[in-house]
Amino acid sequence: MGEKTRYSDEELQEFKELILAKLDKANKDYELLKSNIRNTDGNDVTDTSPTFKVLEEGASTLGKEEAGQLAQRQMKFIQHLQAALIRIENKTYGICRETGKLIPKERLRAVPHATLGIDQKKDIKR
Repeated sequence: MGEKTRYSDEELQEFKELILAKLDKANKDYELLKSNIRNTDGNDVTDTSPTFKVLEEGASTLGKEEAGQLAQRQMKFIQHLQAALIRIENKTYGICRETGKLIPKERLRAVPHATLGIDQKKDIKR
């Protein structure tokens, strides 16, 4: 028997459940970041002194910028997870896009949206 070329339907289902759990958490985190950007928690500086208000508004703006960047990263992560779900449906999940070989399960459990084996990923970073 030759080398395995794809994961079984049972293995794909295991990965799908893992990805769906991560996707649910990622969506909740994204919504939290969005609410921080919109400042819907009601914390404001309307009752503080003018000097402190300027400082607080500056810190608030900086905080919103950071939250915006985090929200963008979170959305990118969500998109990668959604793409992984599509690969599961197409039965191409877990196949390295460079070598065509299976990505080890350990790597996929750690980074479920991975499209490269660890060696190929290391080569990109060099």
